[in-house]
Amino acid sequence: MKFKSLKTRVLFWFGSITFLILLIFSYTFYFLYEQNTYYNYEAKLKKEVGFVKKNFLNSLDENINKTEFLSSRIAIYKDEKIFKKSSDFKLDDIISTLKEVKTFSLIHNDETLQAIYVLQVDKHFKIVAYENDVDDKIEDIIEVMLVVEPLLFLTLLFLGSKLIDKILIPINHISKSAKKISINNFKNTMPKHKHNDEIAKLIESFNAMILRLHKGVDNLDRFNNDVSHELRTPLTVIKGEIEITQRKIRDSSYYINSINTIEYEVKQIESIIEDLLLLTKYSKDNIQKTFEKTSIDSLLLDTIYKYDAKIKSKNITLKIDKIDTINKKVNPLLLKTIFSNLIDNAIKYSSNDKTISIKLYRKDKIHFFIEDEGIGISKEKLPFITDRFYRADISRNKIIEGFGLGLSIVKNSVELHDGELKIESILNKGTKIEVIL
Repeated sequence: MKFKSLKTRVLFWFGSITFLILLIFSYTFYFLYEQNTYYNYEAKLKKEVGFVKKNFLNSLDENINKTEFLSSRIAIYKDEKIFKKSSDFKLDDIISTLKEVKTFSLIHNDETLQAIYVLQVDKHFKIVAYENDVDDKIEDIIEVMLVVEPLLFLTLLFLGSKLIDKILIPINHISKSAKKISINNFKNTMPKHKHNDEIAKLIESFNAMILRLHKGVDNLDRFNNDVSHELRTPLTVIKGEIEITQRKIRDSSYYINSINTIEYEVKQIESIIEDLLLLTKYSKDNIQKTFEKTSIDSLLLDTIYKYDAKIKSKNITLKIDKIDTINKKVNPLLLKTIFSNLIDNAIKYSSNDKTISIKLYRKDKIHFFIEDEGIGISKEKLPFITDRFYRADISRNKIIEGFGLGLSIVKNSVELHDGELKIESILNKGTKIEVIL
């Protein structure tokens, strides 16, 4: 059965379980009370039959005299005929059921209850005791339960409904707050719950989600602004070159220079797009499928060799402290990107005649160190350097080439490998980066 409302579903299951509990309780109570009644009357009649056996079976009395010990109607049978009986014993009361009774029975006759006990003394004698109009309280109890239990069930259902309403109040507030949230409105956080329970955790999670969304939208806005800025610059140059070239016929050398400029700016756009695609190409869901057995030390050495010319052009001393032989399943493209960006940054931000130190080793985890003596990063700007398009004090001046995507790609690639990126830097002294995989 499907219900759209959570309250209806909870109330349905609460009502079903309550009804089942009441039903089991009623049946159990009825059974135990009936068994108790059965036991009490059997014990009473058995005791009186025992008294008659002891005092009247072999006595000279012709009849069984009623005493304070005898309240039932009793008869002694000899060879299936009444031998002795109490004055109130009437065979007609039990003749129809006597043959069905082995030892003890409670028999319902219309609205009355009859208790019969038969003791077979020997092959000749047996004692029969019975009581008519036994007080059948169980019927009264059933009648009371048929009235009380539906009322109790409806009362519990009503109280359950009110309790559910009270529990759902904060959830309804969260729902209303969620409806008010938009890309331009992240102000509807929930006040803290007064009890430290599941609702408090739900509200805490909801508020944390709002803050994450707010931060995500802010980052997206900044990302869009940065992307548009970075793309606008080369596009403006390209458009300007085309417009100037179209104004009049010029020398072939001018056209060559113009085409070279356009080609350079197109490559800049291509680099931005490739970097952005690399940032979005992989996710936690699909990255494992791209892992393959890779010689990490060989990959690092190949990357270092690629930058050999740049290192020599700035007369930089490359100090390789240690490179262990390491084979591990990784995404080789992303790992090469990590090495390339970190080595490129170290060269790019180092002056001539400086030193760059590199170290790769395995100790529980894989550790890659790179340390330079470059311009460094100030303490207040260090937390932002892995943000997309962030470039400290030179983010737009083009003195040093780049788009501010390198460290963002490195961070993303490391996280996709469940790794850790540590960056330490001192302004005008250098930067030390550690990648742990």
